Amino acid sequence: MTRNAIRPADAVAYGLLVLSSLVVLVPVGWMLSTALKGSDELFSQTVRWLPQNPSLDAFVRVFTDYPFGAYFANSILIVTVSTVIAIAFAALAGYGVTRFHFRGRGSLMTFLLLTQMFPSIMLLIPYFKLFQSVGLIDTRTALIIAYVSFQLPLCSWMMVGYFRSVPTELDAAAAVDGCSRLRTFFQIILPLTLPGVAATAIYAFISGWNEYLFALVLTSSEDKKTVPVGIGQLIGQYRIQWNDLMAASLYALVPLTLIFIFLQRRIISGMTAGAVK
Repeated sequence: MTRNAIRPADAVAYGLLVLSSLVVLVPVGWMLSTALKGSDELFSQTVRWLPQNPSLDAFVRVFTDYPFGAYFANSILIVTVSTVIAIAFAALAGYGVTRFHFRGRGSLMTFLLLTQMFPSIMLLIPYFKLFQSVGLIDTRTALIIAYVSFQLPLCSWMMVGYFRSVPTELDAAAAVDGCSRLRTFFQIILPLTLPGVAATAIYAFISGWNEYLFALVLTSSEDKKTVPVGIGQLIGQYRIQWNDLMAASLYALVPLTLIFIFLQRRIISGMTAGAVK
């Protein structure tokens, strides 16, 4: 057997990878094909994978006939701010839980985990009444607060796992050199957990970017709505303009795709952080 021969196990693995890629890419390809079709071809009884007369009109109409520019700006602002806040508090929580021994530490982490077991629809009315009482309905601030409350518990759990992989002897050595707790955290411990911070931030960003229910209920003005709400509004009562809907959905994929392209190394290193000490 030659050195470069493919083993049967490798061939099976490659086959499964190709099949998995097709499962993921075929729906995206169909979305692109639908977005490139005109209205006549879109509602034709003959189903075609490739459009006969490709057109970019749907991609243009998304920003000319609908306020998707405002939707994208709102989503980027709200999700970015909520992610930064959630990661900042989650990093401090992870450091505190792994470095300080206090009563109720285990109960605190259990409570944070239990908060993720409640369906979001059950929390919708209490959130609405709370924001209504303080005058935050139909504001970006309400969405930022809501998204932080969703992201923070699981982000804290993730950060605890990453901080546990950093030896506590580093804290002791920094204390001997005269470093304060905050200086030790920011200059020594936090840089060592940056892959984990990146992976956690990506999770928080994706969860906020795809959130639909709270953005739908807590906002009503067109200049406050987010991308998922805008895409949902393209579904009419009597007719769905499928090419516009698919074009908007493809636009919504762009930020997440760019994140994975440029930060996939951080994602992989964050997923494996702490596996080997």
